[in-house]
Amino acid sequence: MDEMRAGTPDPRGLAALILGASLLGFAAMLVRWAAPAGPLAVGFYRMAIALPPVAWLAWRARASARPGLGRARVWAGVAGLCFVGDLWMWHTSLHHTSAANATLLVTLAPIWVAIVSVLWLGARLRRRFWLGVFLALGGALILGLAKGARWGTGLGELLGALASLAYGAFTLALGRARQELSAPEALFWVVLWCGLGFGLLGLAQGEAFTGYPARAWWALAGLGIVVQVVAWWFITWGMGHVSTNMGAMGLMTQPVATVILGWFLLGESVKPMQGLGTLLVLAGIAACAFAPPVTAPGKG
Repeated sequence: MDEMRAGTPDPRGLAALILGASLLGFAAMLVRWAAPAGPLAVGFYRMAIALPPVAWLAWRARASARPGLGRARVWAGVAGLCFVGDLWMWHTSLHHTSAANATLLVTLAPIWVAIVSVLWLGARLRRRFWLGVFLALGGALILGLAKGARWGTGLGELLGALASLAYGAFTLALGRARQELSAPEALFWVVLWCGLGFGLLGLAQGEAFTGYPARAWWALAGLGIVVQVVAWWFITWGMGHVSTNMGAMGLMTQPVATVILGWFLLGESVKPMQGLGTLLVLAGIAACAFAPPVTAPGKG
């Protein structure tokens, strides 16, 4: 934490963040295999299955908890609700535009995080960091075009852009919570509020929560354990050791991992454009990693 505040990137935090974001690449395949479960039911079971092991991790870490952390827990709850909004709008956008369009627009999140950090949080970002952001966004654009991203009716694109705002807000709120909470406790409150949010929205929209085939239940178990517990523990821990802007950039590893896992596990072909996009995303993340925020005079 001290290294992060002083502007020096912690390689352990960055490695954990990238590993966790890479494991998120399994999410797209597992969501596909969880059919016919609807998106809100998938979100609910993902959180419900993850909650017991996450609660156990938080209970084990209780000795390190400090009193007076109510505000930090509120920030973790806000992060959870923002994550619900992000996935809800993203899944809804898939009904109005292509998956490539929706996924591409969500990658705008690092831009919103950087803008909020500069305008409201007083961060001073180096030119190299902005170069890394645009390199990674360019790579994400190429990945989207390679997957067939095209402008649709406009509604799906609007929802995708709003989802990116929610994802940016989630990243900022989680970063704020991790300034005071341990990774297990922050993850516990995020998962708890996510589960409540997905469950209530699913009931309100009349989604079915039962009657799935065995393959769907195995996929939901994988989402809960591999994605929500393992991947997000690494991400949550890493967010406590890097700047929020670097955290948002590190999460852009996910679309790269999705392409690689799709090729390795599903036999999907990788086009040259996808290879180029992957390299640009990784180059952008590397540029940001070596361009920590400028330390304000009198701090650190």
